[in-house]
Amino acid sequence: MPSVFIKKGRERRIYAGHSWVYAGEIEKITGDPKDGGVVDIRDHKDRFFGRGLLNTNSAITVRRFTMLKEEIDRAFFTRRIEAALEYRREETSIANAEAFRVVSSEGDQLPGLIVDRYGDHIVLQALTLGIDQRKQQIIDILRELFDPKAIVERSDVPSRKLEGLEETKGVLFGDTNAIVRLQFNHFSIEVNLLEDQKTGFFLDQRDNYAEVAGICAGRRVLDCFAYHGGFALAAAVADAKHVEAIEISEQAVARARTNAELNGMTGKIEFVCANAFDVLKKYDAEKRQYDVIVLDPPSFTRTKQNVGDALRGYKEINLRALKMLPPGGILATFTCSHHINAELFKSVVIDAAADAKKTLRLIKVLAQSPDHPILPAIPETEYLRGLLVQVM
Repeated sequence: MPSVFIKKGRERRIYAGHSWVYAGEIEKITGDPKDGGVVDIRDHKDRFFGRGLLNTNSAITVRRFTMLKEEIDRAFFTRRIEAALEYRREETSIANAEAFRVVSSEGDQLPGLIVDRYGDHIVLQALTLGIDQRKQQIIDILRELFDPKAIVERSDVPSRKLEGLEETKGVLFGDTNAIVRLQFNHFSIEVNLLEDQKTGFFLDQRDNYAEVAGICAGRRVLDCFAYHGGFALAAAVADAKHVEAIEISEQAVARARTNAELNGMTGKIEFVCANAFDVLKKYDAEKRQYDVIVLDPPSFTRTKQNVGDALRGYKEINLRALKMLPPGGILATFTCSHHINAELFKSVVIDAAADAKKTLRLIKVLAQSPDHPILPAIPETEYLRGLLVQVM
């Protein structure tokens, strides 16, 4: 078996359970493997650390799939996908869900593979060369396991370029117009699997939609960066007194309006198509008051170099929101920027509260839903962080 040898002193992270081997950590490669091919991972003493897929064109040169000496073939992928599905069937919040993440890349020990289910449709993302080369094999497995009406590819993500791949999307199997309607938690949604962000909907907020909905009855709610209106819908269905949703994308607002109509909430949610930063500044100046405010912005940084700018952005929106919350008011605030760790994010919210002259009570720490598993040895699997806090 071709092998990748890790430099002396660089093996600790891999030994601890991380699945990535960076180019700078490699001492040598033996056996003349092809990119996308299977290689053993060994340390400088020739000790076996697992087996993965190689791409010498990527900074992440090897992604480990197993710590065992087993074949990474169709049977392997079948076992891993079945195990991922079984885990989700045991989770009460997603056991009977129509829409959920089936495979979450490193979180399910299948680096580079994302599989989402939307009713009788499957959406696949092939993020790495090794997965891209095995795409047809994976499609065949998904057809056997789910018997879907269609399989859609959403590999239109910039990270593929780091693997030497072009962005791509389309229907891989079946005949579909890509518009799907289904039940999600306690409300219905419509998604365009070929055009909407991610694979169609923000599945990772599943539990947080329910958490926020539980505090909205009879309250005035402001949902910022609403996209398709997940939090706004959850609040309205939970009988909020008034719901306002801010979203900059006209296309997303149109989809959110459709979702409101599907749930009989037309007229119960006020949609504002505008930049949430501008709206928060305006509402703060007008001294508006809300009982519940949700801040669920897109990632403010994808690199360590831009963390400072991101922190300033998070502080600004949290400061504006906190100033509009009276005593007893609740803020649900999130970051999906992996480089903003839990302590950094908490410190931003604390600083914003200090500037707003507000004292906060922590109600709950929020995270991504369990169909997006977190592996402690792989920090990159934990990216969605949230705080539910109350103004005292």
